[in-house]
Amino acid sequence: MSEFLFKQETYEIIGLCMEVHRILGNGFSEIVYKDAMVIEAKLREFAIEREKKYEIVYKEKILPHHFFADFVFFDEIIVEIKAIDKEINDEHIAQTLNYLKISDCRVGLIINFGRKSLEYKRLIF
Repeated sequence: MSEFLFKQETYEIIGLCMEVHRILGNGFSEIVYKDAMVIEAKLREFAIEREKKYEIVYKEKILPHHFFADFVFFDEIIVEIKAIDKEINDEHIAQTLNYLKISDCRVGLIINFGRKSLEYKRLIF
C-alpha cells in the first residue's frame, strides 16, 4: 500500500477547519470562514496563500480569464471552501479537479462549513 500523499498536512488543514467550524458553527457566508481560516493558519504558523491566481492555458495561449484558488496550503494543497447546506457533489469535485490540473498541485480538499457538522472531501490528481 502506498503512502498517503500529504497525510500530515491534510490532517492539519482539516483540524484547522474543524476549529473554525467549532467556534463559528454553520450559517455564515464563505468569506467569514475564509477570514477565520487566515487567522487560524497564522496562529498555527501554516504556509498559506489566499486567492492564489492561476492562468489557464489553451493550445499554448493564455486565456484572458484566470481562476483563483480559495487557498493553497504548504505550496502543495488546493483548498476549496463551501458554505452550503447540501452535501459536496460532483460539480464541486469537478471544479476542484480542474483547479488541481491547472495548478499542478496533486492534492485538493473541498471543505463545506454550511452543514451542522464540518464536511470535507480529499481529492488526488
